[in-house]
Amino acid sequence: MKRFDAIIIGAGQAGPPLTRRLAAAGQTVAIVERKLFGGTCVNTGCIPTKTLVASARAAYVARRAASYGVTGPGPVGFDLPRAKARADAVSTEARRGVESSLKELDRCTVIEGHARFASPDTVEVDDQTLEAERIFINVGGRASIPQIPGVRDVACLTNSSILALESLPRHLLIIGGGPVGLEFAQMYRRFGSDVTVIEMGPRLLGREDEDVSTAVKGVLEREGVQVRVGAECISLRPDRQGVTVRLECETGDRAVTGSHVLLATGRRPNTDDLHLDRAGVAVDARGYIGVDDFLRTNVKGIWALGECNGRGAFTHTAYNDYEIVAANLLEDDHRKVSDRIEAYAIYIDPPLGRAGLTEREARKSGRAILLGERPMSHVGRAVEKDETQGFMKVIVDAETKKIAGAAILGTGGDEAIHGILYAIYAGATSATLARSVGIHPTVSELVPTLFGELRPLT
Repeated sequence: MKRFDAIIIGAGQAGPPLTRRLAAAGQTVAIVERKLFGGTCVNTGCIPTKTLVASARAAYVARRAASYGVTGPGPVGFDLPRAKARADAVSTEARRGVESSLKELDRCTVIEGHARFASPDTVEVDDQTLEAERIFINVGGRASIPQIPGVRDVACLTNSSILALESLPRHLLIIGGGPVGLEFAQMYRRFGSDVTVIEMGPRLLGREDEDVSTAVKGVLEREGVQVRVGAECISLRPDRQGVTVRLECETGDRAVTGSHVLLATGRRPNTDDLHLDRAGVAVDARGYIGVDDFLRTNVKGIWALGECNGRGAFTHTAYNDYEIVAANLLEDDHRKVSDRIEAYAIYIDPPLGRAGLTEREARKSGRAILLGERPMSHVGRAVEKDETQGFMKVIVDAETKKIAGAAILGTGGDEAIHGILYAIYAGATSATLARSVGIHPTVSELVPTLFGELRPLT
């Protein structure tokens, strides 16, 4: 039995910074990692995929170079092994940084192996038994494999395994029209593959407003991505050319055949092999660990952070989970999950930046709402870059004039959204932003215009 002040299970985005804070406060900490340090973001998520998105963007711009007056020696090709090597190098460097920083940390013991609970205050890792008054679960999640007919009969890719491809798919079929599926769809289309996206729902990005979904569909289709929505009866079967997906859609063929299929139908938490029942930790029907506003589980002395608690599936929410726990434990600062404003980006090109409520959510709230909209074709910066797809939209509470939400689908949208996000956190009114003066020429300079031209939402 080895005794510590704290045990942290998982070296994803919340685990390492919490380890450092606890160690700096004089506590002895054991951090257990069974596979790759850095979690999803570093190894199979943000870092490698956004590195590949940058490669796809470079190919896209190069093919359009002539429209900007740039000429070259010949057609633009794409070297996937070289792009993969670059993504691997960036990911590996980040992973090594996390691992080395932990192994060099005073009062920190790094244990590589699979942790499982033996009791509420005891964890077993292979042949070791660890005990602590406080245990923090930070085990992340993985791709969910849908229970569709034939899924076990064909070789399917996930967001993790697709990163290992060394050659371009001739025709990539993507099941799932959410953020992951659409990012890979545009990426591989720009690499040079034929791509078909198959979505069971009536539209892409079902949690977004319909105007956002329609605009995103147009972005992808203009680049040659085939989109099939309303595929209510999907099944898979092997084919001499790879795999055939049978589907029922309102229009189009009832089957499509490709060389590869990517399953992008959601995530599931890595909680099914932790023996949580031995600690008495409650999970919901999908396996997510239940937590309160301070990320405490139902068992005293056990917390859950990051994707496994179902309170956020992003790197930034996982890191904020660490901040909430550290503030409450070490600073007597009662930060809460409910203080967090939902915000994220979808890294298609142009990107979608989102903060706060959608228009649909605002309508459901029953409040009187004001709306401001502007197409990107009216944004000087977008025109100058010849990237005018998309629009900007802001939502304001008509009574209080507080900002309720925003969406920016357009060049720089993932960055420009932050000005609005921070204004929401600051409690600013629409008048504050309407009277601000932005820098020309930028995308953000149109934000005051949006708030100055509000109209009632009918």
